[in-house]
Amino acid sequence: MIEEPPVEPVALRVVTDDEWPLWRDLRRAAVADAPHAFCSRIDDWHRGEEARWRAMSTDPGSYNLIAEADARPVGMARGLRLGTTAAYELRSVWVAPTARGRGVADLLVTAVEDWALCQGAHSLRLLVAPGNAPADALYRRHGFLQTGELGGPAPDGVGQQYVMAKELPAPDARPS
Repeated sequence: MIEEPPVEPVALRVVTDDEWPLWRDLRRAAVADAPHAFCSRIDDWHRGEEARWRAMSTDPGSYNLIAEADARPVGMARGLRLGTTAAYELRSVWVAPTARGRGVADLLVTAVEDWALCQGAHSLRLLVAPGNAPADALYRRHGFLQTGELGGPAPDGVGQQYVMAKELPAPDARPS
């Protein structure tokens, strides 16, 4: 019997201001791996200067996470405050194919939800491309439900994304 090498646990960390190249590379990898899940094309992410990427990683209303395992980045997620409201959005969730099935997406979703709660969020929203059953299942597992609203155009340009949301507990009902 051949033994598999042990797998390091997954660690999450916030992307620092100077790590914008890492965030850029992960975003490009995500769009290249799963173009059906993202509303942009890989070519869209090759344009832009350092300022564009740096702005994403330094936006005070955002929370950019990477997941690392086996000493390399294996996933990403982004939380974003929607304007001046208490509504927040979960975006850019992606896990590298080599790390799927290890609970990485669950860790990322939970971490963004925890961040949103700490920010005083009342709800967390996200968009899902039609036919993306794995994403739909992930979000349902975390208590998100379809709202009946439509989002922007689907990545294929044919249909429209749908909105899923989760109401978050009121501050006095949150665990301490």
